[in-house]
Amino acid sequence: MGTGGKRTGVIGGGIVGIALARALAQRGDEVTVLEKESRLAAHQTGHNSGVVHAGLYYAPGSLKATLCAAGRAQLREFCQEKQLPYREVGKLVIAVDETEIAALDEIERRSRANGVPDLERIDHRGRIGEIEPHAYGVAAVHSPRTAVVDYAAIAEAMAQDVRSAGGSILLGHEVTALTASTDRAQVRTAASDHEFDRVVVCAGLQSDIAARLVGADPSPKILPFRGEYWSLRPERTGLVRGMIYPVPDPRFPFLGVHFTRGVYDDVHVGPNAVPALAREGYSWGRISIRDTWESLRWPGAGPLARRHWRMGVDEVSASILKPRYFRKAQRFIPELTMGDLRRSGAAGVRAQAWGRDGELLDDFAIDRVGAVMLVRNAPSPAATSSLAIADHLIAQL
Repeated sequence: MGTGGKRTGVIGGGIVGIALARALAQRGDEVTVLEKESRLAAHQTGHNSGVVHAGLYYAPGSLKATLCAAGRAQLREFCQEKQLPYREVGKLVIAVDETEIAALDEIERRSRANGVPDLERIDHRGRIGEIEPHAYGVAAVHSPRTAVVDYAAIAEAMAQDVRSAGGSILLGHEVTALTASTDRAQVRTAASDHEFDRVVVCAGLQSDIAARLVGADPSPKILPFRGEYWSLRPERTGLVRGMIYPVPDPRFPFLGVHFTRGVYDDVHVGPNAVPALAREGYSWGRISIRDTWESLRWPGAGPLARRHWRMGVDEVSASILKPRYFRKAQRFIPELTMGDLRRSGAAGVRAQAWGRDGELLDDFAIDRVGAVMLVRNAPSPAATSSLAIADHLIAQL
């Protein structure tokens, strides 16, 4: 499918932006990627768990579900082609007591509706122990095809394809102005000016700022959530074979503290989800008064706080107090000791979109102003789905 060889600008050098640039360049567009950092995958892409999701959680028929299924298959093929690691270590979602069975049933229903491959429902502890010998639970859902990868390496491999197809990737080019008519878009950075036939904004944590530049609706706004990780001491990584996940709270778009054996055989624990005090606030010490004030004055701040304040207090306390974090993890591995956890220093910041009513957006959201298309929300599993998201965006273009 050709796209007419248009001059296309892509703002954002995360995996979604690079996957889109690759697809457009290979279809004949003259593509330029503008990335504000000095490297690609500097934010969400390079700070996540590395999980290739199989589609367990998502509402059947949603964009999340359909793009995850297509994207997982494409990503696996891409890794094979580029000889990048792709390890199907498997995921076990565990109900630790009877109160979580109903929510586990719903995960099973969604998984089967979404065609999760080789899914197994487990209702006895012996089978749980066969898959994860150190895990505890009364029931579980097992997804043996859930995999782990190195998303930063994948983004770099995609970038090589962009360049091979004649595209340009400009690092250190932060966009300062963006204007659009029906068939043209002008982009200004500190280093250069550009005119394109069309622009697609895949700016992640900065997506609402880019939307504001071009005059789009301020909603949805980005609320940054930091996810902090611990890791298992190397001599204790044998406690986990693959991935051990809790049954998530359906009221909140985060999965809860979990165990993941990474693509390079480290085992990390987390992430939690605490409001970050800056868009790129990877620690409590990174504070932006402007970002924090903008979040507090947003109309959705009050409703969100009233709805989720208990969970917020719980997450923040677990961030500050290691024993609270440890107890969340020990529910699933009773043998775990406090000394088994060590600070990994790793953290990610999730670009969570939220509306004026305080609702946290759960699915992809795309906006348009003239010749500019804006990806306003690209939640997990966006990395898994990146190649399929690129196809979806091209169809919209």
